[in-house]
Amino acid sequence: MTTVKMILSFAVAMILMLIVMPKFIPYLHKLKFGQVEREEGLASHKKKGGTPTMGGLAFIIVSAIVTYVLNISFIQSPAVNLLIFALIGFGFIGFIDDFLIVVRHSNIGLKPAYKYGLQSVFAIAFYFLAKAFLPGFTTEVTLHLVKAKVDFGLFYPVLIYFMFTAESNAVNLTDGLDGLATGISIIAIAPFVLFALMNKQLDVAIVAVTLLGALVGFLYFNYHPARIFMGDCGSLALGGFLAAIAIITKQELLLLIVGIVPLLETLSVIIQVVSYKTRKKRVFKMAPIHHHFEMCGWSEVKVVVVFYGVGFIAGIVGILLGVM
Repeated sequence: MTTVKMILSFAVAMILMLIVMPKFIPYLHKLKFGQVEREEGLASHKKKGGTPTMGGLAFIIVSAIVTYVLNISFIQSPAVNLLIFALIGFGFIGFIDDFLIVVRHSNIGLKPAYKYGLQSVFAIAFYFLAKAFLPGFTTEVTLHLVKAKVDFGLFYPVLIYFMFTAESNAVNLTDGLDGLATGISIIAIAPFVLFALMNKQLDVAIVAVTLLGALVGFLYFNYHPARIFMGDCGSLALGGFLAAIAIITKQELLLLIVGIVPLLETLSVIIQVVSYKTRKKRVFKMAPIHHHFEMCGWSEVKVVVVFYGVGFIAGIVGILLGVM
């Protein structure tokens, strides 16, 4: 029965996206909600200016609706509600950022301090909601390499805080090439479906599969040449969802592995900034690192496919560590 529900949820979400997007894209065009490319960005990306953004709205709404309509009982599931809370909450932050950008016709959206402040609020809220309502909530974290569990105690909310703020920003940085963040998110979420099934968290697995179906449908329109971008609305939502499902399935540290591509994207930006401020030298031709490879002569499609491959291998390693 669970397998049937998972297949049905995946299929319905994917089909709805394939039906909705051809109507949603022209609507965004009509509203002039187009991407505004950075002046200092790559010349090859200038032609993307005007491509509709905020596509994340579609897969957030479709995932939430399909989740609850096909599984009415999930309304009473704390785990499901927490996942949807993270998806919608962080998506809301990104929506504000995207809205300000398209309205102002510039790359200036939410001020970084405001964006980080809102991310912090939702991260802290998630911790207290999980502590209050999530059955079996524990502050223990599994160290897979040594097969041991460590109680983080008072440091656990700090871990949750950094997971949400770091992962949402990391996926946001990854969203720089057609289909990159969408595909990487699909690859990163997939292992957590297996972890949820291992924990007998069938409701969590179904929510994740529903989002995967919506993302596969979205990828059809987001892959090169993209007809729509997910925007910060989508990338922040996916980062928030990944952090939430890692916490709920108690695979917190494995997020570092299955989410290796967003991690590397973030590290490349940190390294670039630190290097330039301390030595006045750049380590990469451009950061995040996907732009570095473009400037090395790789085509956009090649960069995306190679990054997919890295993400896939990392996902396999994560699964192996998680089942050991």
